[in-house]
Amino acid sequence: MDAPDLETSLDDTAGVLDGILQSHRPEIRVDDVGTVSFVGQGIVRVTGLRGVKSEELIAFADDRLGMAFNLDDKETGVILLDESTALFAGSEARRTGRVMDVPVGEALLGRVLDAKGRPLDGGEAIRTDRRRPVEQPAPSIMDRAPVTVPLQTGIKVVDALIPIGRGQRELILGDRQTGKTAIALDTVINQKDKNVICIYCAVGKRGSSVAKVIADLRAHRAMAYSTVVVATEENPPGLQFIAPYAATTIGEYFMQQGNDVLVVFDDLTRHARAYRELSLLLRRPPGREAFPGDIFYLHSRLLERSTHLREEMGGGSLTALPIVETEAQNMSAYIPTNLISITDGQIYLSPDLFQKGNLPAVDVGRSVSRVGGKTQLAAYRWVAGDLRLSYAQFEELEAFSRFGTRLDEQTRNTLERGRRVRQILRQPQYDPLPVARQIAALVAVNAGLFDPIDPDLVTRAEKTIQRAVIGQLPELCERIEHNARLTAADSEAIAEVARKALAER
Repeated sequence: MDAPDLETSLDDTAGVLDGILQSHRPEIRVDDVGTVSFVGQGIVRVTGLRGVKSEELIAFADDRLGMAFNLDDKETGVILLDESTALFAGSEARRTGRVMDVPVGEALLGRVLDAKGRPLDGGEAIRTDRRRPVEQPAPSIMDRAPVTVPLQTGIKVVDALIPIGRGQRELILGDRQTGKTAIALDTVINQKDKNVICIYCAVGKRGSSVAKVIADLRAHRAMAYSTVVVATEENPPGLQFIAPYAATTIGEYFMQQGNDVLVVFDDLTRHARAYRELSLLLRRPPGREAFPGDIFYLHSRLLERSTHLREEMGGGSLTALPIVETEAQNMSAYIPTNLISITDGQIYLSPDLFQKGNLPAVDVGRSVSRVGGKTQLAAYRWVAGDLRLSYAQFEELEAFSRFGTRLDEQTRNTLERGRRVRQILRQPQYDPLPVARQIAALVAVNAGLFDPIDPDLVTRAEKTIQRAVIGQLPELCERIEHNARLTAADSEAIAEVARKALAER
């Protein structure tokens, strides 16, 4: 570059800088700065923060964050959202002026992230221009619509006897290692091609367990329409506390866009324990079982955000499947009873059935759906009433028959029918069934077609009937899928095809 050109370039640059300096109007900004007075396991106490708001984010050294929780006269109790290793008494704490929020949007589909919205799957940073507070008010009564559309799980015993509707809150409870997560996973896998966005929230679980769930979702191609929010037992209790609220906020965004959303909270027992730990560390008064007095509000304000919105509000829905762990089959414990009273029904998994190999180990007598019956497909209503009655009679007779050796013929027939119904309701994991295949098996068992078949061969006969009905009655199967009412003629047609299939096998 020639010398004159260089001088011209420098003059232009200087002119631009002069313009910037002249237009710059510096402003004095006052930052509220406090001092850490105490550091505990997952919490800190800060003095000198004036005007701090509840649930406001507090910034510490090394970009560590906390959330204001206790607002006392002389100090502020802060829940840490990061590790406390770099903090010490005398550290600086600053107000951020914003509450705890999480990114939302389409970019989260297929991703694994923590409760703060940071990716955990090794992928690129999540790019979205929308963030929403994790704590949101529940939709008002006038914004809600009745639950009218079924959420098919693909599990025969659930869809037929304990149906779930889109916008419902159905609790899954049982002792540890009884298949609670398996039911939730099968439900997520069954939403493929059903226009339902799924969010799986892991709270306080082992990292290896969460990794297995993510691997299963990927193996069954469910991550394309799913988001996983993770706060493992290795994370600070503060992250475990906000994780379900963050997952719900992500789901609410899609619901408000008119989508149907399914959120699985796995599990809220550990969530309650994390909250108890934080409350005790912050010296809140303990109540029953050392839980704080607002433990009911902890979960009610979370689950009340699940609903079906009116068409004017977008018409979307948010279905919640909270999971809670019982001890020694005690459904009347503190946290389980709280959640039973909040939700619209429960699916109870019995360890006795699990040990006998009756999977999924759903105890039909202790399970109920207080809303889903109104959303159930018409074909299920045709078969489910007789099925529930006969199965309940069988379970009662089976218990009494152990004490006697001489049984009349009618009792023996009821027991034999019940054993085959139980065999039909068995279903392997990762094998959710379409509606038509379920109806074919349930109609056949109600018609007594499996009665002469050995119980060990019922599963093979069931598959034979399903293939025959799907192949020979495609129009009827399509009508069943589209919520057509099942008539006596339709039921007889399915039974006739099933009889021929069993005779030819």
